[in-house]
Amino acid sequence: MKKVLIISSSPRKGGNSDVLCNEFAKGAVEAGNSVEQVFLKDKNINYCIGCGACVSNKGVCVQKDDMVELREKMLEADAIVMATPVYFYSMCGQLKTFIDRNCFFYTQVENKDFYFIMTAAENEPTTMEGTLKEFEGYLNCVENPTLKGTISAGGVWQIGDVKSTKYMQEAYEMGKSI
Repeated sequence: MKKVLIISSSPRKGGNSDVLCNEFAKGAVEAGNSVEQVFLKDKNINYCIGCGACVSNKGVCVQKDDMVELREKMLEADAIVMATPVYFYSMCGQLKTFIDRNCFFYTQVENKDFYFIMTAAENEPTTMEGTLKEFEGYLNCVENPTLKGTISAGGVWQIGDVKSTKYMQEAYEMGKSI
């Protein structure tokens, strides 16, 4: 059994990326894994202020917000799923802020499996390239990550559009493969 942490950054409750996260979670649970889903819209996460205090404070951030709790969840997880709607060919601001705040502990994120879920209204093959590059940039900084899978769900704009697509089964199967 693996401990799976799903980080959903959609600002819309029940948005398409949230729906895919739910399917991923369903598959992961059916495969016997422990799953926790976190919705960034429900968390208080400040911007990194670039003060560098975390370096001199042995990895302790001076800001007192929900990142301390999320840090612990990430460090305890075996697999981490990050999901985002794609806005202007990039991840949403909520997820970027979260990733930036990994600054005080990213070197402790070791030997994790990663899965990325991206949704966008546009359905061109290049739509998700920028977002995937951002995810790859994060993986280049953590210790010994394994990218296990990505879902790039294009052509889904309105809440629920993704429900009638092949991406539902892909998310379920990806979760079940853990």
